[in-house]
Amino acid sequence: MQPPIQVLQSISLIILVDFCLDGSDAGNIDVEKNLEMGKKLLAAGQLAEALSHYHLAVEGDPKNYLTYFRRATVYLAIGKSRSALPDLDRCIELRPDFTAARIQRGNVLLKQGKLDKARADFTKVLKQDPHNEEAHSQFELMNLVEDDVQQANIMYKHHDFNGAIELLSRLIDICPWDADLREIRSECYIQVGEKFKAIGDLRSTTKLIPDNTQGFFKMSKLHYNMGEAEESLIQIRECLKLDPEHKDCYPHYKKVKKLVKQLQAAQEYSNNDRYDECIDKAKQILKTESKIFHYFLQAHSHMCHCHSKAGHISDALKICQEILEIDEGNINALIDRAEAHILNEDYQAAINDFQRAQQIDEENRRVHDGLNRAQKLLKQSKKRDYYKILGVKRTAKKKQILKAYRDLAKIWHPDKYDGDDKKKAEKMFIDLASAKEVLTDKEKRQRFDNGEDPLDPEDQQGGNPFHHGFNPFGGGGSGFSFKFHFN
Repeated sequence: MQPPIQVLQSISLIILVDFCLDGSDAGNIDVEKNLEMGKKLLAAGQLAEALSHYHLAVEGDPKNYLTYFRRATVYLAIGKSRSALPDLDRCIELRPDFTAARIQRGNVLLKQGKLDKARADFTKVLKQDPHNEEAHSQFELMNLVEDDVQQANIMYKHHDFNGAIELLSRLIDICPWDADLREIRSECYIQVGEKFKAIGDLRSTTKLIPDNTQGFFKMSKLHYNMGEAEESLIQIRECLKLDPEHKDCYPHYKKVKKLVKQLQAAQEYSNNDRYDECIDKAKQILKTESKIFHYFLQAHSHMCHCHSKAGHISDALKICQEILEIDEGNINALIDRAEAHILNEDYQAAINDFQRAQQIDEENRRVHDGLNRAQKLLKQSKKRDYYKILGVKRTAKKKQILKAYRDLAKIWHPDKYDGDDKKKAEKMFIDLASAKEVLTDKEKRQRFDNGEDPLDPEDQQGGNPFHHGFNPFGGGGSGFSFKFHFN
């Protein structure tokens, strides 16, 4: 693998300096060995190992300006300009007429946007070497930078944010370590709705400015407003690492931490079929944060889903509808509302919702299965409906189903029937027994809820309707060979 371009430039600069010097500043043998080893490791791309040898060289000869220059060059190769500057300062202090170090420091200062200090270095270079092309070129570049910075600030003040972004981007290419330019551009990005790009600039400022608590706070707020509560929590914690009692970060941290816990709990309750607890937690989310759309939508989405799963039909239909009024393409709300329509036995409405969802995502398995089930249930509803036979809701518990069966069996049992139409009583009692058999058996009830009648010969490819259960009248037709017990 080829070394990065910065490393190659650093090696070239070190070789050039070595070639131009007459060797009068050479240090002791150990220092020279470390310098030579550092150069080899740098060439191999082993930057950390190379730097360790330059550290040893500096310790071995702290008054040798070349060791500082070489270490600074490596720092720059690995992007540590803040560490490079003290070495360049010390190098120039030890050897004020060392042109290469002054040009290197001037370039670093220019990249940091410190134009006055950079100009001072290039001025001294030109006093020593009036024909130095790099110094002349950098002088011209700094004049252009100053004009563009002034123009960018004017654009920002006059709300020409897109124009300012274009100009600032050009400036940042020249001065990539200027935190002020990135802060201004981040504000412009916020104004034009480019929040991800704003976060990118703010993240850079937290690396360029020591203890930049305000940068972490701004990043946290942006993530929060974008609905990324967990990422917001990560950034605000970085602020508190620098200042545990920060006047902006600490109260924001408490709110974000609370909201994240509520969001996680609501999702966990939903995943574990604890639907009433899910609904309560969603309501708490709205109390914590109701103004930001993303959290408002998340809370309502949880309520839509969990009300539907819990069988709270009217609440589910109402809240799912509220979501779809503000986000008509919300596929989860369409699915959850369709499920609520099924519980409400409005199968055509459920089909309509599933078909709308299918137009949004043709490959969605939940939509495909739900539509198939709703169509089967619509067909089934025109036949025998065990819930209607017993007069119970689709959400009824087993205890409710057994009670309904016993109550109706007392009325329709042929031996107890008080009317003249024994045939009708016999048919009704068979239907009651069938309904009880299906709805009290978990597997059969699930099949029925999916649109399949476990006792329908058409669905079972033949056989009699009691092949999975019992015939309450035995095998002898209309004769009754059993005693019915009501308790």
